[in-house]
Amino acid sequence: MVEELLTAAIATGVGVVVYVGAAARVVKQYERGLVFRLGRLREEVRGPGFTTIVPFVERLRKVNMQIVTLPVPAQEGITRDNVTVRVDAVVYFKVVDPASAIVAVEDYRFAVSQMAQTSLRSIIGKSDLDDLLSNREMLNQGLELMIDSPAVGWGVQIDRVEIKDVSLPETMKRSMARQAEADRERRARVINADAELQASHKLAEAAEVMSEQPAALQLRLLHTIVAVAAEKNSTLVLPFPVELLRFLERSAPPPAAAPARDRPAPAGPASEGPGPAEVDAASAPDALDGAPAPDALDGSVDGLMLDAPPPEHEPDGLRE
Repeated sequence: MVEELLTAAIATGVGVVVYVGAAARVVKQYERGLVFRLGRLREEVRGPGFTTIVPFVERLRKVNMQIVTLPVPAQEGITRDNVTVRVDAVVYFKVVDPASAIVAVEDYRFAVSQMAQTSLRSIIGKSDLDDLLSNREMLNQGLELMIDSPAVGWGVQIDRVEIKDVSLPETMKRSMARQAEADRERRARVINADAELQASHKLAEAAEVMSEQPAALQLRLLHTIVAVAAEKNSTLVLPFPVELLRFLERSAPPPAAAPARDRPAPAGPASEGPGPAEVDAASAPDALDGAPAPDALDGSVDGLMLDAPPPEHEPDGLRE
């Protein structure tokens, strides 16, 4: 009798252990449990911790409440300005209503993924290339609204949507590179021209100040020479200052006035007398030893004037 009672007690204990093992469930902190009793969802949502269900009657379905990172495959499309691009993105979402996420949709992850791909292609067709490259924040917000609208009924909340990369054709990349290079060159030329304009104003002011004090130009010249002389591998060419030439002009005596000449007379033919030479009218009779002067030598003759007295033993004739 005692043995039968002991056996029954052991069997009962084993049955209780098996029942508790089949009924016991553990829900983690980031999960929520939905209980289905004979296929019907119970309203109570099991929180994290230890819980039990009726074996073979109830079934517990755990739902992850963490933020899910879902990559969106690259989608190829044509922008509004007829440029073919490939755009990929990433979606961050989480489940806020476990019952709707399990009952309202078959697979909420797959549903969000397909909706994200469709919305991304729609955004590509409605946007320009410049918006995809530079105005991504606005596109991210528009894409988030497009995905979040149907996801609300699935018990899913879209936390963030980001466009990761925009792939362009190689020809378009080269064209954009040339455009950017031309724009940078244009800005460089404008900046250089503006600098030249400002420098010209400053140089005009400096020239006006130096014109009042000529010594300032000499000081500036010496400063430039000192700056250039610091380079050991350069040849220094020192310009002659114009101010020094003006100083020498002011210090030089005025030239003596040329003596007035008598009435000029052209030289006669070769048969009538010697070639053109200027002969002193006073010394002409002595030089010719009393010979009458020809008509061609009447007056002074254009040529070289010799003021020195004739030598003592000079032959008769014209002194040249």
